[in-house]
Amino acid sequence: MNVPAVSARAYWEGRARRYAARGRGLAAVCSYGMPAFYNYSIEWAQRRALLPWLPRVAAGSSAALDVGCGVGRWSAELARLGHEVVGLDLSPSMLEQARLRAGVLRARCSFELGDVTTFDLGRKFQLIVCVTVLQHVLNPHEARTAIDRLKDHLAPDGTLVLLEAAPARSITRCDSAVFRARTFEWYAEALQAAGLSVTGRAGVDPMPFKTWLLPHYRRLPALLAPLVLAVATALAVPLDWALRGWLRDQSWHKVIVAKHAPAH
Repeated sequence: MNVPAVSARAYWEGRARRYAARGRGLAAVCSYGMPAFYNYSIEWAQRRALLPWLPRVAAGSSAALDVGCGVGRWSAELARLGHEVVGLDLSPSMLEQARLRAGVLRARCSFELGDVTTFDLGRKFQLIVCVTVLQHVLNPHEARTAIDRLKDHLAPDGTLVLLEAAPARSITRCDSAVFRARTFEWYAEALQAAGLSVTGRAGVDPMPFKTWLLPHYRRLPALLAPLVLAVATALAVPLDWALRGWLRDQSWHKVIVAKHAPAH
């Protein structure tokens, strides 16, 4: 089912108004309405997988774009690494929080309202980071259009870093009215069609516990659900850390790194 852009905008704005100002804002940008420990585990896995692909640069020497910046987690990280950062998001409330949370790094960050499928900033970036954004673009044609927009904003020698649900085979049991899991092969083919080549990838969460549990989580008794989730999370975290390299292809989420394809 495709959710029109206006509905997506309303969904993310509502989510931001409810959760973006709470704590670190993870409930607004990670797993909606889930216990804090679960969202902390998601952020830990994302940081461990993503940071090796985010280079440190001389201050101000690189322009970076954080697409779907949410509360500005990655915008701030990129600014700390020396990049001049533009954060883009659908939700005004997300952007308000991103500006507040940038703090002393605000001089290196600016934030723009925009949709990944239609944005046009009129400039190119050496680094584009897009974390769990395309998995929320339900229509596959619009998801490909979003990849075209990312390519059009990527400098000739630039790097695109995605972190998305990209399992090795089609798995639909976690799909919802706001989420679609597409295979790694889908992303590789869509990037190639846009004129980009995959140059690297990494596993994020190879243990399948959450994809087994989440479709049933909300049907569990209220007192039992967080306990079962805590056990699954406690088992997954050390195994994800130990096996992420060995079981890269089995990971539910993957980091996908791409550059402009060489001219023939």
